[in-house]
Amino acid sequence: MKIGLKILVCFLLLISCSEEQIDENGTGSAKGRVVDSRTFEPIANARVSSSPTTSTVFSDKDGYFVMEKIPVGKYSFQAQKDGFIARFQPGTIEKDLEIQLVFELDVSTATNKPPEIPVLTAPADNAVSQPLTLDLTWTATDPESDPVTYEVTIKNGTTDEVKTYKDLKTMTLNISGLNYSTKYYWQVSANDGINKPTNSVVNSFTTLAFPNPRYLYVKKIKNNNVIYTADDAGNELQLTSSEVNSYRPRKNLSINRIAYISSDGSLNQIFSMNPDGTDIKQITNFIPIAGFNMEHVNYSWSANGRQIIYPNFDKLYRIDSDGSGLVQLFKTPNGKLISECDWSQDGSKIVLKVNDLSGYGVEIYVINMAGDVLYQVVSGLSGAVSGINISIDNSRIVYTRDVSGFENSNYRRLDSRIFIYTVATNTSAELDTQKENGFNDLDVKFSPNEAKVIFVNTSNDGVSAKNIQTASTTPGTTTGTGGTATTTRTTLFSNASMPDWK
Repeated sequence: MKIGLKILVCFLLLISCSEEQIDENGTGSAKGRVVDSRTFEPIANARVSSSPTTSTVFSDKDGYFVMEKIPVGKYSFQAQKDGFIARFQPGTIEKDLEIQLVFELDVSTATNKPPEIPVLTAPADNAVSQPLTLDLTWTATDPESDPVTYEVTIKNGTTDEVKTYKDLKTMTLNISGLNYSTKYYWQVSANDGINKPTNSVVNSFTTLAFPNPRYLYVKKIKNNNVIYTADDAGNELQLTSSEVNSYRPRKNLSINRIAYISSDGSLNQIFSMNPDGTDIKQITNFIPIAGFNMEHVNYSWSANGRQIIYPNFDKLYRIDSDGSGLVQLFKTPNGKLISECDWSQDGSKIVLKVNDLSGYGVEIYVINMAGDVLYQVVSGLSGAVSGINISIDNSRIVYTRDVSGFENSNYRRLDSRIFIYTVATNTSAELDTQKENGFNDLDVKFSPNEAKVIFVNTSNDGVSAKNIQTASTTPGTTTGTGGTATTTRTTLFSNASMPDWK
């Protein structure tokens, strides 16, 4: 009996030690509010109680509550409601005083469901000819009607540039500044702030076709050559990714394809694509395009677009535009390397520029399709020569030559000028375009109507920006003792090179 009494006494002492003693001499009160921790919106009908237990109350429609006549002492106050995690607040009640309590309740994730997967509604998947400014729309719901924010990710299929639009509260996003002839990919993520975001499928759309793209050229981005197209108004469109080195674009109007050179591992291969940069196909394979310096190596379409000719060191090859039918057309008789070639419009002649391993000892001559040399344009001159193009009637050939005759290991040119060779007279004449001293004219081609030439102009320091310019082939005045014709020049594109004009 004595043992049982002792156990009872110890049990009562244990209970008394587990809670703070309440001073029964006086009372105070507690007043406060219960809100959602995410939005700070009031939570109605939340149960508020104290420990040690004195009373239990419920918050009103605005989240407020009052607990009165609480005996003086230290308490732990609790607010709870289904769907939220209960929160505790310590508080000391003093005689005739009121304490303030605020409960910010977190939503319970135990039973909360994530938003439904967003459904992309406009534009339709794979839609084409979309304007450069448009609305992206989608639908989404949340099972508990939790507030949801959206994130939209848009990727440019040509440049691989990714833009993200965060914390959207509506299911519409207006985007502008899109590029012509570009495929975009987009996805929507829905986030209720409780669960992991849910992601939509990835849809795509393509913008309006680029209007009248007459020009092709290359710009340097991230140390890579990147191909652009542009119209007469100067609007431009990037066609190849800045993550890949792509250069020497050449367009064929008969099949409406653009050929270009790009690196395939350690080798340089010829590829083709649509005018908007899509449908990329590799043309060369086992025998790549190659020469003494790939910055100065070129190739040529046939007029009908069915074939391409290209150099591989001292040999010239022809290949079908689908990659089949590879044939060796010509091999230089003296072991010099073929750097450039141009195929006449009638398909009967090919202009070749050959040079030694350093790029010098240049010869320009014309062969027929049997490989016979028909006539010589340039030979026996010192210095660099580049940029060959034969006129549509085979009567003229335009090229550039460094008249200083300078040669060094860096292939630097000091005074490169434009010359036009006339077949009938077997003579070359300089086209004086009012070039500044200390600058070079390079990479020259006839314009589509041959009333102008298009070329690259840059300082001879080898590091300055390159600009694409044009000049007339029909000069207005004649000056100088040699009767040199002069003409003015116009800059079309800045920080650009390797032009093509169709």
